[in-house]
Amino acid sequence: MRDVTPDVPALRRRSFLKHTGALGAAAAVSASLSACSSGPESTNDTGDGGSGPDRTLTAVIGYGNDGSWDPTQTASAFCMAANHHIYEGLLDTDPISREPYAALATEVPKDPDGTSWTFTLREGATFHDGRPVTADDVLFVFDRILDPDTQTLAKGFFAGWLKEVRKLDARRVELVLKFPFPDGLARLTLAKIMPRHVFGRPGGWDEAIKGKAIGSGPYRQTAHHPKSNTAFEAFGGYNGPRAPAFRRMNWLTIVDAASRVAKISGSGAGAQIADNIPYANIGRLEAGGLTVAGGAGMNNLFLMFNTRHKPFDDVRVRQALHYAVDTGKMVEVALKGHGRPSTSFLDEANPSYRRARTVYDHDPDRAKALLREAGVKDLSIDILAVNVSWIVDCLPTIKSSWDAIGVRTTLSPQETTAVFTKLDQKRDYQVVAAASNPNQFGVDADLIMHYNYGPRNLWMQYTRWASDPVARRLFKDMDRATREPDPARKKTMIQDYIDVVAEQAVLYPVVHNELMTAWDPKRLSGIRAQPYPGINLLWAKWA
Repeated sequence: MRDVTPDVPALRRRSFLKHTGALGAAAAVSASLSACSSGPESTNDTGDGGSGPDRTLTAVIGYGNDGSWDPTQTASAFCMAANHHIYEGLLDTDPISREPYAALATEVPKDPDGTSWTFTLREGATFHDGRPVTADDVLFVFDRILDPDTQTLAKGFFAGWLKEVRKLDARRVELVLKFPFPDGLARLTLAKIMPRHVFGRPGGWDEAIKGKAIGSGPYRQTAHHPKSNTAFEAFGGYNGPRAPAFRRMNWLTIVDAASRVAKISGSGAGAQIADNIPYANIGRLEAGGLTVAGGAGMNNLFLMFNTRHKPFDDVRVRQALHYAVDTGKMVEVALKGHGRPSTSFLDEANPSYRRARTVYDHDPDRAKALLREAGVKDLSIDILAVNVSWIVDCLPTIKSSWDAIGVRTTLSPQETTAVFTKLDQKRDYQVVAAASNPNQFGVDADLIMHYNYGPRNLWMQYTRWASDPVARRLFKDMDRATREPDPARKKTMIQDYIDVVAEQAVLYPVVHNELMTAWDPKRLSGIRAQPYPGINLLWAKWA
């Protein structure tokens, strides 16, 4: 990720993984990145909400709000969703179609295939503290992203194709590309423009990590209580394309599924919308008059192997364990039908999807044959797993499937913090089962694959696979595909190297599932369930 390959950097203490939909739940950050307020409020204290157009919208988010809030490095589901309401990019994207639209910029470039894009900032755009947004603020953010000595998650989404950003005058900037890269237009929403006069001060980025958020978007942050709630208010100075529909919003963080469902259901419901709804509760919520809708995308349960722990260095063993999993049973029993067995690294709705050359249909006889071929007998596996509720629901199917082919299997679900602490400390492990959803960042396959694979990628550090000759060839193929100017040829190149990823099964999805959102249609309209964690209320309004 430090050169042309946009990999995920090894950020300090996994800060970009904390409470993220990318992992399904939270990995730890150091204690120094926690509270930025006097302390958490009760998640039951939402106020009376008021009435009429000034009433407060209360939302429940099933992920923590105490991850990094720095837009250049967060992957926190809560914080990313909130930042889309607080900040703007030059361009932002529709949360469902992911089509770019002019946000801080006045228009989308007419030549997406060009190697230079010029943007003019919206006249009268101001930050929440009243200061005008200028070209210097744009440069401030992109200089951080492209700085070779600063490692941020956003670097992996830009450094491979963006050469530099130049100031033309106080309201105009030019983005200079290394080669034509039309997918970059949608990625500009990941570069939220932040005030240099606030975050450029000593300690400013640390304040951003802890939860300080000042942008130019339709909502300004009014309170932030880690592990409890974050409050917002409509920004009166906003003059952009997505005018705020709610006078006030209060977003509660409730990771416990039962408490989350209780907050939105029944006569005493304290919220109008909640994400991350358990499948088992859909019928009950619908019977109570709520709308429950799913978004199918990249959300998946994956298996990750330690390739330096024998026998998982042998591709036949990795393949055998995938073939053994009864994915049909997993979808039926654990996911209640809200998922599909993986037929590629990408989900089937992705524009670049093609059924992989290797598909792990349930085939226990083939699994046994591969283990015999690899000379593996009496294999015992301890699965290190995150304790995200739907992952825990899937684990018994993996155990019974592996037990059925003679692999003695132990399940070790733990707090996600504990799992990724062990991985960061480079402790030995055999297999990890966890959740991932790179759709938080976008849907283009180049972005998704580089998020998961690459020579300096954090995931590849976990797998200990980056030095393998197959991996080295894969990384070169990925870089060539990034630079390919012909869209059809690029798509084919990506599909071809995904076939290699499927065959190697180092880090590979078992099932892709839906994420469910519930809301009260008598109170809210314009809600669209998204296929990645969090909510987006920029298109919503009171019913």
